[in-house]
Amino acid sequence: MKGGGTMANVNKDAIVDSLAAKTGLSKKDLEAVLEGFTDLVTEQIRQGNKVTLTGFGTFRVSQRAAREGINPQTKQRITIPAMSVPKFTAGKSLKEAVK
Repeated sequence: MKGGGTMANVNKDAIVDSLAAKTGLSKKDLEAVLEGFTDLVTEQIRQGNKVTLTGFGTFRVSQRAAREGINPQTKQRITIPAMSVPKFTAGKSLKEAVK
């Protein structure tokens, strides 16, 4: 881990506070923007579209095939069904920033 310290959990409130300090915009407006952004990303990937923020990354849906697994409690073999899962792929700038 970069910096060698413990990892902090930066939640929505902390993001809003930080953006308000950086931009001078109201927390209420920033909460609305953040909620609008997450709603938009969710709706677009639900429809099968990709959402790309150049340099930051891409949000998309990936198809996971059905597979065999083992129930850890009973040790019985089970079939895990195919499913759609959300994916985020980091862009070049984000990858470089965390090296």
